[in-house]
Amino acid sequence: MILLNADKIKKSYTEKPLLEGLSLSIHEGDKIGFIGVNGTGKSTLIKILAGMEEPEGGTVIKTKGVRVGYLPQNPNFQKELSVIEQVMLDVAINERDSKEFECKTILTKLGITDFDQPTDQLSGGQKKRVALASVLASPVEILILDEPTNHLDNEMADWLEDFLVKYKGAVLLVTHDRYFLDRVTNKIAELDKGTIFTYDGNYSTYLELKLAREESILASERKRATLYRSELEWIRRGARARSTKAKSRIERFEELKKTKLEQSNEKLELQAISTRLGKKVIEIRNLSKAYGDKNLLSQFEYTVLRNDRIGIIGPNGYGKSTLLKMIMGTVLPDTGTIEIGDTVKIGYFSQENEEMDLSLRVIEFIQRIAYQVTTSEGTFSASQMLERFLFPSSMHSATIGRLSGGERKRLSLLRVLMEAPNVLLFDEPTNDLDIQTLSVLEEYLDSFPGAVVVISHDRYFLDRVVYRIFALEGNGILGHYPGGYTDYLEICKFEEQEKRKDQKEKTQKDDKKNLNQNPDADCMESGRTKNTKLKFTFKEQREFDTIDDDIANLEQQINDLSALMEKETSDYGKVQELFGKKQEIEEELAIKMERWVYLNDLAERIEAEKE
Repeated sequence: MILLNADKIKKSYTEKPLLEGLSLSIHEGDKIGFIGVNGTGKSTLIKILAGMEEPEGGTVIKTKGVRVGYLPQNPNFQKELSVIEQVMLDVAINERDSKEFECKTILTKLGITDFDQPTDQLSGGQKKRVALASVLASPVEILILDEPTNHLDNEMADWLEDFLVKYKGAVLLVTHDRYFLDRVTNKIAELDKGTIFTYDGNYSTYLELKLAREESILASERKRATLYRSELEWIRRGARARSTKAKSRIERFEELKKTKLEQSNEKLELQAISTRLGKKVIEIRNLSKAYGDKNLLSQFEYTVLRNDRIGIIGPNGYGKSTLLKMIMGTVLPDTGTIEIGDTVKIGYFSQENEEMDLSLRVIEFIQRIAYQVTTSEGTFSASQMLERFLFPSSMHSATIGRLSGGERKRLSLLRVLMEAPNVLLFDEPTNDLDIQTLSVLEEYLDSFPGAVVVISHDRYFLDRVVYRIFALEGNGILGHYPGGYTDYLEICKFEEQEKRKDQKEKTQKDDKKNLNQNPDADCMESGRTKNTKLKFTFKEQREFDTIDDDIANLEQQINDLSALMEKETSDYGKVQELFGKKQEIEEELAIKMERWVYLNDLAERIEAEKE
């Protein structure tokens, strides 16, 4: 069933239409990833679908009773409201008591725990997460989300993936997070050259289907070009147009000229622009930093190598950006030193574009860095570099304030690279960049002749770019893991398994030690003494007789609760309640399993003594 249908949508902000004749439908069960180059109108279209803006032409029709929840890219709040009041703003008064727990649970999952904090005291990232909590708690049939993973750390992104996969309503989301698209979506809609192309399947399937479509188009173009050449040769030989046949061929030739495939030459081009880098890069010694009682880093040491590719991860507020700012010298450490090599020239790509003056013209912003640069392909002016970064000459005199969030990021990236750095420090570079720009940036970093240190929540980007992970784990601890993000997860999983294995072995050894090496105190609860013949007490015998059934019963309860959680995915409060019960029973089962090991060991010893 169609929940929402947009037909022939048109929207303009200047003389040139931004959207013209676009159509898109949302059906029950759809999980749609909406992708495309920044500045082509994705955010504008979803605002129209959400009812936040009116189109100049076309229609948007919702099925009766369908409600839409919308997460904007940059949310605005009422200043006088607290966090919890903002999240529950649209909740009916008679539902607030039952909804409050659900809202607080979602906020906690998104790293917001001060529910009474005024919203005007929140950072931009915190505001985005509060807005996300608000829309996820809304009782709607369609969720429309604009860049929902921005400002989420990796753990939060994993949780949101889980939530949306289980969500019973339809979802339309704009995101650059390719792992997120792969795991959540079942349809991809791509806005490309003014047309929306839809592909059934997740992001991986989309890549396969798009490649097949483009290869088919190219094959058709090759056939058309061959026919065009044939017709052109015939025309040049001086065809006489007196016969019907000749007239027909001339008309056919004219038609071939008109139907020539329009292929865009627009492609973001990045060439390595860097200066020579010496042997010494960055040496960090005994680095510590705390704010009040919060310990961010404790005695951290590392020597950055010439071709290092380092990814920094960790929950928000753990000090990732602070570490980069200490390297930049804008924040001082409490103890320790950071020595920068004489030849090092740092390019710093900040999270919030704080340095951008929105009143500046685009060309002025770049010319303040350099009027021209030299790349491996030659010397280029600031204007030419802008065009290579998909800023046509018509945009050069526009103010930065008129650019979209993604276009500002792309402009900021150009500024950093035009400084010819040989060490790149990136603080969340993937926020607001489209997938095409990210792919080219990744290829650029493959050949960049210097060190790269990047903070990112984009798991795909980390896997693609880095081969060393620094994980801020709280209380000043910074773990060091080889490989990309997926390798880091595997290592953590293995370490957790080993920890549980060691704990289990220790418990078993302690039990045996109580039986074998402490005869005066063994089994104190049963009253056995040194010379007493080994046997079960009455209580132990009853427990031994029933423990297998008890374990089976607990395992069945866990299975039943898991099945209920699958059915109740639309009621997040209920899911949390069931999850809590499941955890309690799992802990009870773990205790029972340890007791089972002890009782069976004792039974074997009793049998051995009889023999």
